[in-house]
Amino acid sequence: MERSEIFQSERSGWKEQTIFFLAVLVSLVHIYFNLITLLPNLWQNALHYSGFALLCCLTYPLGGQRRQRSWLLAVDLLLGLAAASSAIYMIAMEDAIYARGMRLSSAEWLAGVILIFSALEFTRRTTGWIIPVLIVIALSYIGWWGSLLGGVFKFSGLNPDSILFRSVYGDDGLFGNIALISSTFVFMFILFGAFLLRSGAGEFVINLARVVAGKTIGGPGLVAVFASALTGTISGSAVANTASTGVITIPLMKRAGFDSKFAAGVEAAASTGGQLMPPIMGAGAFVMASYTQIPYTTIVVVSILPAILYFASVAFYVRIEAKRTGIGLVEAEELRAVDVLKEGGLPFLLPIAALIGMLVYGFTPTYAAGFSIAAVVVGSWFTPNRMGPKAILEALALGARNMVMTGILLCSVGLIVNVITTAGIGNTFSLMITEWAGGNLLIAIILIALASLVLGMGLPVTAAYIVLGTLSAPALYNLIVDAQLLEIIASGMLSEEAKTIFLLALPEQAALLGQAMPLAEARALLAAVPLELSNTLRDLAISPHAATFALLSAHMIIFWLSQDSNVTPPVALAAFTAAAIAKTPPMITGFYSWKLAKGLYIVPILFAYTPFLGGSWADDLTIFTFAFIGLYAFAGGFQGHLENRLNLPLRILSLALAFFLIAPMPNLVHLAAAILFTLLFFFNLRRPPSLARPATGLK
Repeated sequence: MERSEIFQSERSGWKEQTIFFLAVLVSLVHIYFNLITLLPNLWQNALHYSGFALLCCLTYPLGGQRRQRSWLLAVDLLLGLAAASSAIYMIAMEDAIYARGMRLSSAEWLAGVILIFSALEFTRRTTGWIIPVLIVIALSYIGWWGSLLGGVFKFSGLNPDSILFRSVYGDDGLFGNIALISSTFVFMFILFGAFLLRSGAGEFVINLARVVAGKTIGGPGLVAVFASALTGTISGSAVANTASTGVITIPLMKRAGFDSKFAAGVEAAASTGGQLMPPIMGAGAFVMASYTQIPYTTIVVVSILPAILYFASVAFYVRIEAKRTGIGLVEAEELRAVDVLKEGGLPFLLPIAALIGMLVYGFTPTYAAGFSIAAVVVGSWFTPNRMGPKAILEALALGARNMVMTGILLCSVGLIVNVITTAGIGNTFSLMITEWAGGNLLIAIILIALASLVLGMGLPVTAAYIVLGTLSAPALYNLIVDAQLLEIIASGMLSEEAKTIFLLALPEQAALLGQAMPLAEARALLAAVPLELSNTLRDLAISPHAATFALLSAHMIIFWLSQDSNVTPPVALAAFTAAAIAKTPPMITGFYSWKLAKGLYIVPILFAYTPFLGGSWADDLTIFTFAFIGLYAFAGGFQGHLENRLNLPLRILSLALAFFLIAPMPNLVHLAAAILFTLLFFFNLRRPPSLARPATGLK
């Protein structure tokens, strides 16, 4: 079926036509207030929510897609219209509410309740029950049962007017900062991705991957990795990435001889990396930029090398599996790079180049995305897939429809974040993590990884990152900074301002300051500083550059760990999507994807213990190179195979060398480990090949 026929089939009924034109209108409104005019944030976010509330009630009907009865459709339309009008009414009444001392009238109460109820219901339809339940628990906590608790979580409570007012108008509420991220950066990049897909970039990405990796050992598996990396630059959704590339790559891998479960696991693990791949990174880069106040461009640039490491780690497993099972070079259909570039290269490469160039030159991400959308259309005119008015309308509709779940989610999750900031739960939870970890950074990361896995069972990745980042990022930041501070104290390099804090807190220890000491003694000295002076000490002792990248490292660790819900049973959405394509058991496929996605847990260790995100380019490339080799050594030891089988002692040696390559150690240790692994690799290469089943050609 041709691409235009697919889009046409989506508009085959009056309801589909209504959704289509409403989606086009929503996209045009967003383009208008993002690129042409400037609206107050509350108005922009209210219009954003209103448009997606109307789209949600039609695309996620009350009775499900199979039970679309007329009276249910009427209820849906009524709820959508009520939600949209309530949002606009509440923002229109903001000045009047302030004039009354933040007391709400009966009409405003009705509109506010409809607004909260619609957020709960639409979130339930798009993401399930977990987030609505958390919202209800959160709102009732600050209004009622928080006052019944004892200890650090006791909260005296707010009156109903204050709760509703903060929920709607608060900086972290329904129309707050997270909704602003959704209505600007996230929407424009989702729309950019939709234009790329409509121009034929999806087929181009897969064909380009087949040209580059298709004729290497384990080629079809490497195609999946490479295609998912490229698709991640325009998709930002692990499930969408799996569904779009998996229908091609999984059958390719199976026909080449890969086990079906392994093929599905590769696709799920590689597609999960799509949310780590700049420039979109799901919605994570935009949320991170808002939370940390670190420029979006900085976050994108420092994410490139870690993303390459992740995809390399999956590719290593593919090559090792191909060697282990005897899958050699496969005969694939002839695809020439020149032909692939002619078919769809320009609409993909020109906009991506324009986007990166504009970001580097300082344009805002929103404006850069808008210009890149125009570049997609212009680029398509030089290919067989020319985008005319019809194709542009279809891309506008696709962008809005792809944004429905994310738009509703990012608005609604603000209700939870608003409670966390209002009640100060984030600081309390951070102190608890620090206490449980005993000041140990690795234990804190393990605790956060467990929390992210639990949250990920019920929350989409972006929501899990937002909630976990709000709760635990301060603790992780303090532990990362304290690790740097310990080195400064132990080396005797404290600044005079920082020494002043020590003199105020510990005058009896004045003689120790400014001289080198064992790390254990420095740790005891830092632990003796009163809690109320700790933050001041960190600010004075750590340079602004180091503090900025410590904060970025904390958030990046949480962001990476929050991805594991895509590939980790019992809830592994990307793995289950791949299992459906491969026709394999979902849970077993989930375990395969979890095994292949080990980079999600290894690379964050580099963020925590090395200057991988904030060092010089020389430092970053050095860390990258040794980690690259270390990930191969880890995959070989984990699988018991490199070019040939590894016996138990060599397997243990490979894992030990991986540790010395990845762990924070002097470069001489890393270099020695790299040399030893190189010797191990060539020794293994010259061993007689292990018995393996013959390769299966691609027919």
